[in-house]
Amino acid sequence: MIKLVKFQSKNAEFVLNAELIESIEETPDTVITLVNGKKILVEESMAEVVRRVMDYRRALGRFGR
Repeated sequence: MIKLVKFQSKNAEFVLNAELIESIEETPDTVITLVNGKKILVEESMAEVVRRVMDYRRALGRFGR
């Protein structure tokens, strides 16, 4: 699970199951597409979301060091 902030809602933090992410794009806003087709706009950059997913997977032992 990774903590993110919904786009243009500085106080709208939420936790996303990183295993449900299908793709991440910057259009220039960061759009996360989930495996069910739902799209979520977030404040974080694509690089930051990727970093958080990698940290999450490392914590679970699912990603190389």
